Amino acid sequence: LAEYRAAVAEAAELDQQQRVLGGVAEVARGKGRNRRRMSFQRFVLASLLDDVLRQASERLERMTGGRYRLVRSDVVTHMGQASGLDLEVLDHYSGKPRSVATLSGGESFLAALSLSLGLVDVVQGYSGGVQLDALFIDEGFGTLDAESLDRAIEVLTDLNRSGRLIAIISHVGELKARIGTRLEVIKMDRGSRTELVVG
Repeated sequence: LAEYRAAVAEAAELDQQQRVLGGVAEVARGKGRNRRRMSFQRFVLASLLDDVLRQASERLERMTGGRYRLVRSDVVTHMGQASGLDLEVLDHYSGKPRSVATLSGGESFLAALSLSLGLVDVVQGYSGGVQLDALFIDEGFGTLDAESLDRAIEVLTDLNRSGRLIAIISHVGELKARIGTRLEVIKMDRGSRTELVVG
């Protein structure tokens, strides 16, 4: 009887520990009393994403004449663990956030470019001084109007002045006049040839 009572007491203590630890585990998985339904892993990723968005938004505002800023949505759109990493764009013209899916093709390209540059900044900041010296951008410039193209090139030129190699892969003829040093691929009857232009 004494052994039985000791075992019952031990089981009750273990049950209490399991309730506490199980409750913490449920919250960390985005369940139980977790009102946001955001897992701990997503919480950490959301914190890193906020850092990227701060850096990206500085450039996006420059490239859009102060119109757009990227923000992370706090709205719980679905009650699963996949919430917390949705993006919105704050449109300063209307003063309201809206889905990034509503951006035009050129605006989407500028947002993606800004996110890439923001990610580079955050990776460098978190990596203890590792420098990312080269950035390759493939296409997208053809979706921009002349004013947006000017602003995007201005941001990339500033990056180039800071010591980074910026390589743009594009078929947009208007870029030729704006980029001094370029490697041109010239289509021929039988294959193609390259020509280095130093401006």
